[in-house]
Amino acid sequence: MARFVFPPIQPLNYNILLVPVMVTERALLGAIGDVQCNAARLKTVASLTATQAAVSKLANAASGDEATTSAVSTAQTGLKSAQGGIGQIALALATGQDPPASGRQQVQDGLQSAQTALNNINSTDSSITSATQNALNSLNATISAGSDVVSDCPGSSSQ
Repeated sequence: MARFVFPPIQPLNYNILLVPVMVTERALLGAIGDVQCNAARLKTVASLTATQAAVSKLANAASGDEATTSAVSTAQTGLKSAQGGIGQIALALATGQDPPASGRQQVQDGLQSAQTALNNINSTDSSITSATQNALNSLNATISAGSDVVSDCPGSSSQ
């Protein structure tokens, strides 16, 4: 069912008239998803932010450990890539488009890269092992939230 949306009036430009624009229901609501879908999306974004903070704390704890610092750098690169994929998805949703498959794949690949890097950290320093475990726990929560997006949002699993 089509809906009519009136663009906002520009107060200083008197040449603009209100003209009804036909917008389909899909453009208004389809890509946005339902409450459960959006809750999963928000949880993914919040979890990713928490994971980035946990990995930063790990970087501070590992400042003198070259192997751990290298793994942390790889994890941070993966998380930045995942964040870029989320940005692609958010832009598509904001413009009424379906989330791009490439964005979803970028999120998945980035999270997997971070997980592999963190799983490869092998240190006897208790502050590093504790920070690594915290980062992994946070990352696992992010991956779980991302899986919820795939299962709760229409069309996500095919993208």
